[in-house]
This record gives sequence, structure tokens and C-alpha cells, in this order.
Amino acid sequence: MLTIRNLTYRIDGRVLFEGAEAIIQTGSNVGLVGRNGCGKTTLFNLICGDLSPEGGEIVRGEGQRIGRVTQEAPGTETSLIDTVLAADTERAALLAEAETATDPHRIGDIHARLADIDAYAAESRAASILSGLGFDDAAQKRPCSSFSGGWRMRVALAAVLFLEPDLLLLDEPTNYLDLEGTVWLETYLSRYPHTVIVISHDRDLLDTVARQILHVDNGKLVTYRGNYSEFERQRREKALLMAKRAQSQAEERARLQAFVDRFRAKASKARQAQSRVKRLEKMAAIEPVIDESTPPIRIPAPKRQLSPPIIAAERVVLGYDGKAVLRRVNIRIDDDDRIALLGANGNGKSTLAKMLAGRLSPMDGTMTRADRMDIAYFAQHQLDELVPGESPVDHVRARRRYDGEAEVRARVAQMGLGTERMDTPAKDLSGGERAKLLLGLATMNGANLLILDEPTNHLDIDSRAALIDAINGYDGAVILISHDRYLVEACADRLWLVADGTVQPYDDDMEAYRAMILGAARKSRSEAGDKPAEKVSAQDRRREAAEARAALAPLRKTIQAAERAVAKAEAEIAKRDALLADPDLYTKDPQKAAQINQERTRWVESRDSAEEEWLAASEAYETAQAESASAG
Repeated sequence: MLTIRNLTYRIDGRVLFEGAEAIIQTGSNVGLVGRNGCGKTTLFNLICGDLSPEGGEIVRGEGQRIGRVTQEAPGTETSLIDTVLAADTERAALLAEAETATDPHRIGDIHARLADIDAYAAESRAASILSGLGFDDAAQKRPCSSFSGGWRMRVALAAVLFLEPDLLLLDEPTNYLDLEGTVWLETYLSRYPHTVIVISHDRDLLDTVARQILHVDNGKLVTYRGNYSEFERQRREKALLMAKRAQSQAEERARLQAFVDRFRAKASKARQAQSRVKRLEKMAAIEPVIDESTPPIRIPAPKRQLSPPIIAAERVVLGYDGKAVLRRVNIRIDDDDRIALLGANGNGKSTLAKMLAGRLSPMDGTMTRADRMDIAYFAQHQLDELVPGESPVDHVRARRRYDGEAEVRARVAQMGLGTERMDTPAKDLSGGERAKLLLGLATMNGANLLILDEPTNHLDIDSRAALIDAINGYDGAVILISHDRYLVEACADRLWLVADGTVQPYDDDMEAYRAMILGAARKSRSEAGDKPAEKVSAQDRRREAAEARAALAPLRKTIQAAERAVAKAEAEIAKRDALLADPDLYTKDPQKAAQINQERTRWVESRDSAEEEWLAASEAYETAQAESASAG
């Protein structure tokens, strides 16, 4: 149990908590919510003992282990899997001691304790967690230093999840995750066996994980039962009730005061007047719930309407330094499309976004754009492009030199930045405020296409709602990449899946995509050697084996057809290689040389596609054979 009693804490004279109280039972799943700057992260520091309260106390369970993601991502030469395993210091110490211990009794104690903590299954469990967060088997063996800071933060998250502390504190854990990692984490935390408190602006995560909401509200801690949606409903009802009570009390006060003012001087009514004075004095003021409204965000409409399609691509190949990331990209974007890109990090979503934004040229294929099209591109890494010492007003004025002061400030207000923050240097703005400023600068000129790559990082829930309203009120086309399912479901009309080196329409909904992700994660855990969750009966095994045998015949045909396709493609590639080997071809007939080269590219793509089909069919054939043999 975690008990917070009469907690008081200030920062630079500003009260964050005053008389705050809460009780969190063991095994609770708690969402900690509140406006940015209200003290959520400070409360975590107080719980961990990194800060001391000015008044009151925080009482934790005796021997309770607290886990929290480290602020610095590991950047050593140690592999990812070993970094995660090292988080369990007790296990590491026992294994090291087991190598050198000579006392038979101590050796027995060591192995008994290792069995108690399930130490020998630890590597499989660590691999499963890393896999869920997006690291395949090869990546898990690479050193931490070979990954970027965002990916290393995933390793830090994996380490604390592997440790499985009695009290798990997570502060915005999805900031460095893609949608796939976020879905996996939601499921993992919803089944967490101990107490977890999570700070998050992700509504879906809070709805899936939290069974209790702790709201930081004007220096107090208010507990609500249920998930975030339940919290919102209860708070709206509470606000409505308190507003009615406050209005009723104000009317009662006015009536009593009018009686006192009218009859206080009359001897015959003096006692009644004095009685009402006492009632007024005893009447405790009812404070209505403060409306923590967030300034709206407005995205300017396109300056001109364009005829569809505004972008079309046919058989486009995209990549870097001659290495293809995406092949056979055939897409069309119309002037009113709302498209979300799905797919794990590293599959090419941002690569596709850069091409659409005109920041990456195709390596091959055909791409057309509408004339005079204006594109607004937002990506989190662009936050570094803001000038630290300049305010939002300065940034807008530099781009709108002919606008008057009132017009400049009106444009800043449209970005969702209040009057009190307009003149604040960018370095002193919160992450959410800087994101709003960057989005406003990108869209200021009335773009036809808005490309948003993870726009919600650092935005609180209310600001995310304002962004949803802004996107839905925008008249142009939108391409959206986000790990926030709520945002995707609220704004996207179409889904594209970026996977297996290409882009395809995804015709199902986000719930089906979530199920697909979790199904892939379960398959990965099974392949890693985890125990199945449920026992399979002999009858089920025989049925599955029969189905597997029935699947063998068409799989054999697919494998043979793919082999013939690969052989034909290799022969065609060899013919064109022989023609292109003639150095005179390029001087005598350069147009023919270009044509042959394009033909060779198409045959290479055909071969690659056939090889992928052959690999998939071969793997399925071997699996079916193994299942048939084990059940038969």
C-alpha cells in the first residue's frame, strides 16, 4: 500500500501540493493525470524519496521495491539483452556467486533462491519484453551504443519492466514508442501483477490500463474509480453539480442578505435579522470546479483549391544511399484525404512522409504533384530548429514581415498559445508549447497537404483534443503518423500499412490492427520458447495436424511457381546485364541503355517479390510438416 498524508510541497514559492492525500492499494493500476506543470513528475520524485515534502508524509510498504525508467538511456557496448538482464541485480549477483561458491549449503541456498525468482527463465522473459518493444533477435544482440537515443530509451523501459518492481512508476512511457509498441505496452501493463502508476496523455493507454485515476487538482489529489473515460464522465457530472450548488448558494446568500439589509434597523425584526446574519457567517462557500480550458488550435485553410489527385506515385522506389527502403509504391492522394500510416518503426513511414513532403526524391518510378501545391510538414526533430532566445511572436514576425503587431499576435493565438506565453523565449516554453508553435509555423501559409509525424508527443490530453478539432476543421489533405490510436481513429478516414518493403491499403479498422499486432507478439513469444497460455487437447492437435496436411499441397505448388518465377527473372536480368556490359551502348544509343536499365530494375523487383513469396511459402510448408509430424 502507498499512503499520502497531508502532503505539502512548493517549488520557487509556487504551491504544487497543499494538504494532498491519497491511498493506493497494493496491486492497483492507477493513471496519474493533471495539466502540464501541476506536479505529476514531482509527485513521482517525492514517492521515490528523491525530494522531501515540506509537510505531511508518504508511507510505502515495508521492503517495497520501486521501479522507474532512468532519465539517461544506456549507451554502453553491452548488448541489449544483457543490459536488460543486468537490471535484476540480485539474479546477477547470485549467478556470479554460484560460479565461485564452494560451501555445499551456500550452493544449495543460491540455487533455491534462483529457482524462487525464476532466474533460469529470465533470458526468455527479457527477450519477450524487448521483442514487444520492437527489437528483433538480431537487434537484441547488438550493443546499446549502436542505437539512437529514442531506441535506447526503449531499452531503459524494457529493463524496468523486466525487473517487475512492487511499485512501477512510468512517466509518459509511450513518448519513444510507435503504435505497435504502445499497443503491446497497454496489454502488458493491464496484466501487471503489482502496483503501477502511469503518467500519460494517451487516452487509449489510460482507458486500457487504469482502473483508478488520481487527479492532481489545485494542489489536491482526487481519486476516481474507473479508467480515463469514466474519470471524464464523473468529473463533468461533478462540475455540473458543483456549479448548480454554487448558483443555489449564491441565490440563498442574496436572499438572506436582502432580509438583513431591510430589517436589521427594525426592532421587531432584529432577532430574525441577527439569525440570518449567523446563517450567512456559517455558510461555507462552495467553490465551483475551475474550467481548465485549453486555447483552441486553428489550422488555416488552403489558399487555393487543387484538382485531384494532388500526388500520385507509380512503382516508386524509395531509399537512401542507393539502398531501397520501399519498393513498388503505388499511391494516390486527393485534396480531401485523411490518411494514417501504420507500421512498426523502421518500416519506412517517415521515409514515405519525406517523399510526400518533397524532401526525398524517388530512386525509381513515376511521381506527379499538382502545380502550385503548398505542403506543411511537421516532425518532432524539427523542434531543434526553433531559435531558443526568440519568442513565438518573434518567430511569426520573422515570417510575416508585412503583418502588423495585432495580426502577428492573432496568428500566435491561433496556434493555441495564450497571451501570457506569446513573449516567452522558445527555450522556456514547455515541450507541448514548442510543438504548438512549430505546427503553427508549418501551417501558417495555408497548405494544401498537412503531413504530421508524431504530432502529439509532449501535448497533454486537452491539447490533443484541440489538435483533433483543428485537424477535423482543416479543409486540406492530411497524412498522419502517430502512436496515439485515439487521434488516428478520430481523424483518419483511410489507413495505409507500411510493411514488408511497400505500402498497401489497410481495409480493416484500428481494433483489428491492434489484434493483429498482439497476435504477432504472441507468435514471437511462442517462437522464443515461452510456455503457451493454454493447454491444447489431443483432439485439437489432431485437427490442427489434419489442417496442416491439407495445406501442404497448395503450398508445394506455390513454392514451385515461385522458384520458376525466380529462375525466369534471373535469366532476364542476366540478358540485360550482358547488353549493359557493352560500353559503346551508352554513347551510341543512350536512350536504349536507359530503357534496358529500367527493364532490369523491373525484373529485379519481380525476382525479389518471387523470392519473398518463396520464403513465406517455404516457412509455412515446414511449419505444417512439423505440426503434422508431431500430432500424427
